[in-house]
Amino acid sequence: MKIMNSRFPTALVWSVVAVFSEILCRSVLAQAADSSAPFAGEKSAWHDGFDRYDFVMNEETLAIKPFRALEGERFGVKDPAKGERRCLVIVPKRAAPGHPWSWRGCYWDHQSQTEIELLRRGFHVAYISANATLRPGREWDAWYAFLTEQHGLSRKPAFIGMSRGGEYAYTWATANPDKVSCIYADNPGGNRELLARLGGLATNDVPLLHVCGSIDPLLGRYSAAIEGIYHELGGRISVMIKDGAGHHPHSLRDPKPIADFLTQSVQPANVVAPDYLDGRITRNSFYGLENSYRDFPTEGTFITVRGPAFSECYDRWSFELTGVEGAITVIVPKTAAAGRPWVFRSEVVSRDAVVDLALLAKGFHIVTGPVSYNADGPVLAHWNNVYKHLTDHGFSKMPVLEGAGRSAGDAYAWAIENPEKVSCIYGENPVLRSVMATMPLLDHLAPLAKAGVPLLHVCGSLDPALDANTRLVEKRYQELGGSIVVVFKEGDGHYPLAPRDPKPVVDFIVGKAR
Repeated sequence: MKIMNSRFPTALVWSVVAVFSEILCRSVLAQAADSSAPFAGEKSAWHDGFDRYDFVMNEETLAIKPFRALEGERFGVKDPAKGERRCLVIVPKRAAPGHPWSWRGCYWDHQSQTEIELLRRGFHVAYISANATLRPGREWDAWYAFLTEQHGLSRKPAFIGMSRGGEYAYTWATANPDKVSCIYADNPGGNRELLARLGGLATNDVPLLHVCGSIDPLLGRYSAAIEGIYHELGGRISVMIKDGAGHHPHSLRDPKPIADFLTQSVQPANVVAPDYLDGRITRNSFYGLENSYRDFPTEGTFITVRGPAFSECYDRWSFELTGVEGAITVIVPKTAAAGRPWVFRSEVVSRDAVVDLALLAKGFHIVTGPVSYNADGPVLAHWNNVYKHLTDHGFSKMPVLEGAGRSAGDAYAWAIENPEKVSCIYGENPVLRSVMATMPLLDHLAPLAKAGVPLLHVCGSLDPALDANTRLVEKRYQELGGSIVVVFKEGDGHYPLAPRDPKPVVDFIVGKAR
């Protein structure tokens, strides 16, 4: 082949060489950064032929040295000699990126199907002696340092704890909340101290999974208590309640749901903070509490599941603005709808707020306006500042105003002052009173009617505020030429607030907002 211009291909070759050299260099550096030191000592075989390395730790000096597995232990491990702790590491055939590992305390090799599945996925699996008297302490700290500092395992292990092992997992994790990726606790035990220290795990966004029997005697004492506290703290906790099961058997016959949770939880978080945040910023999670009753044929029973492992979970940001008293909270949808529609309200969004959850799924932001510590309710000027701040950052110029009970009065108060900035108002058993207003709201509906703001109320037929509020609003608004829809829930009082079927409400809001 005749080359007409030899300079061009030569330059191209060197360019290609340079590119491949850079790629190779980066690859070598990445492998070096992601490498782990091999474990020393005699190895034995664990389930499915995985390599097992045994160690023994001196409780006084915390020195760790290789140890030969005792005769007859097979896959298990016997209690250590006095003054020592037995330690084990099971090594995967091929380590996953980042060298994730699971850490069990108590009951080694009991219902180990989850650890076997994790090994297949590239996890290391570790254990340190623990029982009724060998509790977490500085020995656990030394074992963590040995695995992470000397052998390059991830600095955020995934915890597996069954019964007392669940208590011990929480004991160490709550003392070291920044060194934990997640916790899977199975019919966990507990104590008051760890219940009081769950805040650190929530702050560090550590996801939790509980697998429990519906008649386990520990369920109400600890698992339910942890779940309730973690919800209130904005932490992510998912539960699986096996119908009719007691304290045993632990785990699941098919460990895939558990292994999937652990695998997903050790992945680095990719959180992008919105551009409208300012001042002191905090982030936590928002998700519903709806139960799903699912058949698990391999378990021979139905399992009630709930939480972010089984439903959508959203970021909830809190921030401040200069000159505005009180924090602003925004719950962010996974993908914002066209035009960035949003809901403006004054009260905290409860986890059973089915309308708001449905709106989040449709791409709405849910915004809780600030409530001053130095006033009895919202301040109009502060809400105006929040509106300007968010619309300057691309939010719709016409939010949905929403509220339940007297907080619906706040929605009406702001809307009456800003009727041209409102797409619609949605109230649940509303009471039209607000410290934001200087006049009776029921006497000043004309600006809303003139601006063509549609209203929707969902009310219990027995709600004590019905006649003096919704029925009066309906009469006056229709006389003013306004559009109002009222949905009655026959036989209901003030609670429950939400509609029995949220779809018509959501369809109404989506249609008006867009």
